[in-house]
Amino acid sequence: MLRANRFSWGNFIIRFIMALVLVFASYNPTGYSYYDWAIRLLPEVSPVKAFAGIVLLIGWIIFIRATLRSLGFIGILLAVAIFGTLFWMIIDWGFVSAGNIEAVTYISQVILCFILATGMSWSHIRRRMSGQVDADDVDN
Repeated sequence: MLRANRFSWGNFIIRFIMALVLVFASYNPTGYSYYDWAIRLLPEVSPVKAFAGIVLLIGWIIFIRATLRSLGFIGILLAVAIFGTLFWMIIDWGFVSAGNIEAVTYISQVILCFILATGMSWSHIRRRMSGQVDADDVDN
């Protein structure tokens, strides 16, 4: 029987894809994002734009709240440090030029997605590695 609290790489990938959708729907350099559709034309507000903005805001709150609760401040700091140094190595090794704003934006957004997906998954990963149960899981 499949338990709801089991964790696999597939679960992480689903969370990562959802983070990609959220982040890139909010803003991306292509010009096809909520920012370009609604925020740039801010005095012009429609119900559809307001609804889409609220849906995105709910998504951001869910991801950020879960990331803050599971990783905490130090965990987020460590995640930013590890991905930041990885990004630094990519630029230092010449794979991407620091002057290429579009590539830097894409890489930064993907790093943010990895941090958000890790935050959404961390409680499951920690439980699997240590066998410890979170206070939220005592009813299972």
